[in-house]
Amino acid sequence: MEAQKCCFGKHPKKTKFKTIKLAKYMSALPAPDPSFDNLTKVYTRAGTTDASVLFPMDGNDTKGDCTCAGIAHGITVYHAISSPGGIVVPSSKDVISLYNRLTCYRDRGYNELDLLTKWRKHSYLGEKIIAFGELDPKNHTHIMQAIQFFGGVYMGFQVQANAITDFNNNHTVWTPGTLLNEGHAMFTTGYDPQTVNNLTWAAEQKGTWDWVDETWDEAYAIIPPELMTPELLDELAYITK
Repeated sequence: MEAQKCCFGKHPKKTKFKTIKLAKYMSALPAPDPSFDNLTKVYTRAGTTDASVLFPMDGNDTKGDCTCAGIAHGITVYHAISSPGGIVVPSSKDVISLYNRLTCYRDRGYNELDLLTKWRKHSYLGEKIIAFGELDPKNHTHIMQAIQFFGGVYMGFQVQANAITDFNNNHTVWTPGTLLNEGHAMFTTGYDPQTVNNLTWAAEQKGTWDWVDETWDEAYAIIPPELMTPELLDELAYITK
């Protein structure tokens, strides 16, 4: 396997008072299945299991645009599992253009929460979200529920030293290790009792739940209409005014 050049680019996690915390709403959802992956439906609908076609590099081999690549991958998953119209793959040109606009053409990475906040106000990559909520990245049940019932988790983690080496070594499952001073954003689509499945660098990359506990520092889900309870609608009205 040819070594893949990979970049990072996630800024440190921000905390905003008005961010919806999903923990108090998750009890309304059924218990998650022991194993689940949205990619099963995505690949069936697309007629291919080639992740590099459906979830391309999007410039993250030369630019620190992982935050923008992550939402692009999420858009593809959301369309495939919820829309009868088929597959939508944002172009790499559009992903890089979005990143350049957000950073004023300075390749300096970006912040996940800032991107989500702006995405709720503006159309990015042909899409606009109604709402998003923050998950506790250490609550495995909530992470699994969000993957199964919301389509996936937009997450960020502190990169371990062997991340790229393991990725290039036939996608060796990530485990905890010495942390670098680097952050990376990905879209997580699935899980089983041992691992979670992530999309990054035009491929699937699994990591253990111990790796999740050690490295994940933020996680978000796009809130589906089914969870729009009166209480949540009131909260959404408050944060958007």
